[in-house]
Amino acid sequence: MKRTLVVGVDGSPESRAAADWAAQEAARRDMHVHVVHAWPWQPLAVPFVQDRDVEARRAQEILEESEAELRRRHPRLSLTAEVVPDGPVPALLRAAKDAEMLVLGTRGHGALAGFLLGSYGQQLIAAAECPVVSVRARHGMPVPGSAEGEVVVGQQGGVEESADVLRFAFETAAARRAPLRAVRAWSLPPVYGYSPGSMWIADQLGGLEPYEKAALEQALEPWRTRHPEVDVVAHVEQGSAGHVLLSVASDAQLLVVGRQIRESTPGARTGSVAHAVLHHSTCPVAVVPHH
Repeated sequence: MKRTLVVGVDGSPESRAAADWAAQEAARRDMHVHVVHAWPWQPLAVPFVQDRDVEARRAQEILEESEAELRRRHPRLSLTAEVVPDGPVPALLRAAKDAEMLVLGTRGHGALAGFLLGSYGQQLIAAAECPVVSVRARHGMPVPGSAEGEVVVGQQGGVEESADVLRFAFETAAARRAPLRAVRAWSLPPVYGYSPGSMWIADQLGGLEPYEKAALEQALEPWRTRHPEVDVVAHVEQGSAGHVLLSVASDAQLLVVGRQIRESTPGARTGSVAHAVLHHSTCPVAVVPHH
């Protein structure tokens, strides 16, 4: 059974761009694409008549138009599509529960406007159990960055903490036959920012920057071994993670960042780094949940 990639559509140019990006990625990875259009029928307490049949037909038309366009552009694609009678957030979270990836469309080059309406996209990115890719659109088509560009991934924390994020980035770079730039940003710590043990190790290595370089290389080592075909550049730079990632990913094919799952914290959060790049990146952004 093929692995599945889920994409949400609503008939907008942004969702069409997301569907096309999803189809291209599925072809690279030999994955199945499942197209979902969420259509919640909830009669409103207002004094006019709502025609359920008309709305249902329109929902089906949106789905069929999206499916037909994908089949025309990608005739070999393994594809299914369905209308789900629920709100977009619960519908897509359920559809993507066992998926490898969820793909959403966002608007323009400015702030993240959200998938469909309002904050749906941000809610999905914050709550999904699988990686979520936010695809920007220009004139209804994906804004892919440079076709010859790198896959850029932000690495934070230790080996285990960044394993899921690096796995996704290495697999993506391998599928695209693209170079990978692994970025670790660092800043001067406050007085209690590092443990005494960490500071001792940093001193032994000759300072904080060599310490950060060593930490990045340690995190990359198992993935370099698994994917020797991927050309990797280790990039360590002082500055905030969001700013550093955006500066090096201006011509990237894809920017990959992590979102830490904090089970003890009420409500889902994207995290400050993911929030920054989702708002300002000009290339597609993948947000990978990890513990």
